[in-house]
Amino acid sequence: VLSGMVAGDCVPSLRRDMPEDRALMYALGQLHARGVRVDWEKVFAGTGARRVDLPTYAFQRQRFWLNPVASGGDPALAAGHPLLDIVVGVPETGGVVATGRLSLAAQSWLADHAVSGVVLLPGAALVELAVRAGDEVGAGMLRELVIEAPLVVPDEGAVRVQVSVGEDTGSGVRPVAVYSRADDADVDSAWVRHASGQLGEDASAAAGAGLSIWPPEGAVAVDVSHLYEELAARGYGYGPVFQGLRAVWRRDDEVFAEVALPSGEVDAAAGFGLHPALLDAALHAGAFSGARESDGDGLFLPFAWSGVALHASGASSLRVRLTSTGAESLSLDLADGEGAPVASVESLVLRAVSEEQLRVSGGAGGGDALFRV
Repeated sequence: VLSGMVAGDCVPSLRRDMPEDRALMYALGQLHARGVRVDWEKVFAGTGARRVDLPTYAFQRQRFWLNPVASGGDPALAAGHPLLDIVVGVPETGGVVATGRLSLAAQSWLADHAVSGVVLLPGAALVELAVRAGDEVGAGMLRELVIEAPLVVPDEGAVRVQVSVGEDTGSGVRPVAVYSRADDADVDSAWVRHASGQLGEDASAAAGAGLSIWPPEGAVAVDVSHLYEELAARGYGYGPVFQGLRAVWRRDDEVFAEVALPSGEVDAAAGFGLHPALLDAALHAGAFSGARESDGDGLFLPFAWSGVALHASGASSLRVRLTSTGAESLSLDLADGEGAPVASVESLVLRAVSEEQLRVSGGAGGGDALFRV
């Protein structure tokens, strides 16, 4: 039964607190773990035992712990937003500063948005943060937002975000910027600016109209069944929350799409103006347009948003009209299931990024961390 034993390969086969048959099997298992060859066919001969395959994923697990919920502080300052905790007015400028704390423990759905293996806060979330802060001062239209650096969400720990809305520069226009730094950074540590732009007064025009007839007349259905496999091969790691594209149609330079959140995120949509995963999924329809992202050459991320207007909040599914406006730009009209306007994007410019840029961004908030214990 045993072979390959060397000096020192001795284990007890009798134990005071264990039945003899179990103690013998335990001893054989210990010898096997030490490298001794055990003829298991002979050991189990006549018992009816058989070999079985091991599980495919040795460490696959499901989390059942409740996510931590921030508590305490002045209720009057609460932002009432899934990504923001507090909003504070700035007396000198009449603007506001909104702060929040992002982590994969508190916002686990963010892990479903990775590029080249790096978890990034979606550009759609930066738009959501800017629009939400602008609502506090009656400047809910995002005239422009330029993303200067990706915001990496760490695997462990958290990152603190801050959205600053400045003084009215005339005609209701205010500057806006989004910053971050590590949650455990020193008070004097520098903040990293990830996006900056301008906010304006709420748009009154009901953009996004014309989506009440669905599917659109003259549009041809496109197969989307392999889209996320193809995107994954290019480096876009979209998990279930961000795999929201359900159907696509094309008509000349226009792409029409249906996007929806998974059932587990539908209730969460009520807390957002427009859930970032839903807006991000709408952009996936760009893979079927003439925009640069559809070329399959390199990684492209949102760079500059212009004319973003939110007409209704809390949507969990959308009808989308996407129009290519250039080699690297597009426009969006978003409506609900009845065709009523939800949001519009006058222009979105995409920009190529490299894996090296993402890795560097991942350490942008570290400061002098290498020189500390």
